[in-house]
Amino acid sequence: MSDAPKKKTGSIAIPFLVTIFIGMIIIGGAAYFIYYNYLRKGEEKLSEPQPRNGSISISPEDSHTLLFILDDPEANKASATFMLVRSVPYKKHMLLVGIPSNSIYYSQEENAQIALKESYETGGGPAAVSFVQNVIGVNIDKYMVFTPETFEKVCDIFGGVSYPVDIEFGGYKNDGSVQTLDSKDIRKYLTYNKFKGGETERSFKAATIISYMINGSEGDRIAGSFDRYFAEVINATTSTDITAVDYDKYKDAIKYMFNFGSNISVAIIIDGEDSEKDFIPSSNFISNLPEEYFGVIEEPTRKSRDDD
Repeated sequence: MSDAPKKKTGSIAIPFLVTIFIGMIIIGGAAYFIYYNYLRKGEEKLSEPQPRNGSISISPEDSHTLLFILDDPEANKASATFMLVRSVPYKKHMLLVGIPSNSIYYSQEENAQIALKESYETGGGPAAVSFVQNVIGVNIDKYMVFTPETFEKVCDIFGGVSYPVDIEFGGYKNDGSVQTLDSKDIRKYLTYNKFKGGETERSFKAATIISYMINGSEGDRIAGSFDRYFAEVINATTSTDITAVDYDKYKDAIKYMFNFGSNISVAIIIDGEDSEKDFIPSSNFISNLPEEYFGVIEEPTRKSRDDD
């Protein structure tokens, strides 16, 4: 009996496996192509977008710096109250910087000692802006001088404040307990001239109580009625360089900050040292602050959305 040739079972199995393997590569490659070019792009689109308010993008360009001044003739020999306000809406942050009214610096150009209090009393808001810019090297976009009436109006808009009172005035307990102050008492607290730490402490307390007031307010209510609030305050203000055009540039960013922010405000005092009756601000103050606050402050002019 002749030997029949044996079938090579491997000759069929190997091409079959190769065919499957090639097919998997083709199908897998196609799946990867679809994932990378279509699905992955969809994932990239789901990354956190730039903050938006309606059709307006909120960006670092919406950051701005204001100098607020409370000029209260009724205060018991207290000087005007000065506070630098840096708003960074896209981060939903506000930085309130108390500036002692007895601040001074030496001007090489004028070969003289310049004082904030005297600068404001002789040259008003613009002179105070110039002083602060020269001392700490920041660009201040706008300023506003509050009378007692306009300041109280602002406090009423925010709804007063709950604050740990640590001085004895107006019937309040001097025990550091949280007590509710209305607009008139907030103004009296800001202009209290008997703090143990003098003007340095007073300027910090002023920034702190305003920060408490902002953080304790209903942000969505402030944002929802901001147009009306701005009109009420600006119409009652006689000394400011803020215009309706300025408001239009920043209003959406400000509303976004109040609408979606939480505890947006932080209060600090400008770095420096006391020298007898004067305070000498540190020229390195800004450089020591987190970049998120002043990262774009040196822009000389603000680009309008209309310029795009």
